[in-house]
Amino acid sequence: MQNFFQEFGSGRHMVLSTSLHDHVTSRMMSVIQMDGLFWFQTDRHFRKYRQLAENPRVALCADNIQIEGLCREAGRPLDNAAFAALYRARFPSSFGRYTHLSGELLFAVTPVYLERWLYRDGEPYLEQFLLDSRQYRLSPYCGG
Repeated sequence: MQNFFQEFGSGRHMVLSTSLHDHVTSRMMSVIQMDGLFWFQTDRHFRKYRQLAENPRVALCADNIQIEGLCREAGRPLDNAAFAALYRARFPSSFGRYTHLSGELLFAVTPVYLERWLYRDGEPYLEQFLLDSRQYRLSPYCGG
């Protein structure tokens, strides 16, 4: 797990998927990884806020990484100094445009499932972390 978080880095752009009443939506977000959680900010007037308020189950995706987790509201972005510093360093343009706005709220995603593709000696492997059951799997891709 520690290798995963280290390789992931402090942040990246990821697709956030949310759903409500069997309607799924996705959008690109600027995501910070801090202390094993995935953090982002958004405006409380957006549709994704309503979806998150009623259904905390989310998915994040970037490159060959998929994360499923539970999302919770965590106050205002500027009230979390560690988040604000990382967000400013990693996404200076978004920080300058949005973080100070009165409608911006901070969210934290606790991962329950992580998967990514790894390649060893040119061979593909699926790495899975099932965090709720504390299981780890590394499986070679066998084709289908």
